[in-house]
Amino acid sequence: MPAFIADCMLGKLAKWLRVLGFDVLYASRAEDDELLRAARREGRILLTRDTGLAARARAVRCLLVESERWEDQVLQVLDVFDLRDEAAPHTRCLACNLVLTHLAKERARNLVAPFVLEQGTAFSLCPGCGRVYWKGTHAADMDVRLERLLGGARKVRRREG
Repeated sequence: MPAFIADCMLGKLAKWLRVLGFDVLYASRAEDDELLRAARREGRILLTRDTGLAARARAVRCLLVESERWEDQVLQVLDVFDLRDEAAPHTRCLACNLVLTHLAKERARNLVAPFVLEQGTAFSLCPGCGRVYWKGTHAADMDVRLERLLGGARKVRRREG
C-alpha cells in the first residue's frame, strides 16, 4: 500500500485519506525542500497542488492534485493509485497518522466521558498521542461520505473490537 506526503494546501485531503486508512504525512508549515527530502527518504508519494513543486519532484513519485474540492481530490488519489479495495476506514489516527489499536471498553473507562462509555460499543486508541476513537453521533454522516468516495459498491467496513 502506498504511503503519501501532502503539501500544506492539502490538509483536508490528508485527513480524509487517513480516515480511509492510508498513511499520509502532513505538516501545515513544511517547506518544499523538507517535503521532497521526506518523500525521497521514506519512499512516499508527494501529493501537491503546486505546479512548481511538482516540477521539482524529479527524484520522487508525485501526483499533481487537480481540484480544489477535497472530495474530488480524494477521488483522484483513489483512482490514480487504484486504492478503493485497499481502504480500511477508521484504522488510523487523524492527528498523528499512526495505526489505531483496539481498546477494551473497560480500559476506556477513565479515558472517555461516562455517557460515551455507556453508549459506545467499540473503542480504539492511538498508541502515539493517546487519542481515543469510538463510533459517535457523527459516524453515520462520515460513513455516507466514505461510501460515496469508495463508490458505494461496498459497505464501509468499520474496525470493531
